[in-house]
Amino acid sequence: MGVEINYLAVVLATLSTMVVGSIWYTPKVFGDAWMKLAGLKKSDLEKNGMMPIVITVFVSLLTAYVLAHVAFLSNQYFKHSFLQDSLSTAFWVWLGFNAARVITHDSFEGRRKKLTLLTISHELVTFMVMGLIIGAMGV
Repeated sequence: MGVEINYLAVVLATLSTMVVGSIWYTPKVFGDAWMKLAGLKKSDLEKNGMMPIVITVFVSLLTAYVLAHVAFLSNQYFKHSFLQDSLSTAFWVWLGFNAARVITHDSFEGRRKKLTLLTISHELVTFMVMGLIIGAMGV
């Protein structure tokens, strides 16, 4: 069995991470709170230049591809609608691989619980939007 991937859906899911992040981290949404909790200043972000965005696009592309791949396999097993299987896959992948790892690392680094909650909530929204796009567009 070959895994079928809708590459347009992967690209759009990748771009959606930038949209979600841009909204999430707008100062009036969670941006100011995030910077305060993380102990960052605007100048800290500016000195990093474009590199964090380049890394984000690459990692988001990888994440979208893997999510599409696993959603296809999930759909082959569960045989629900592709949308349902993509959304449930996005949730379980977020919970088991993303949220669990962020919580673990943040606890060792002594990060504030509010920062961890903010981060994993952002990741949940990001994964669910990616799952929605991948699921709605099908294979």
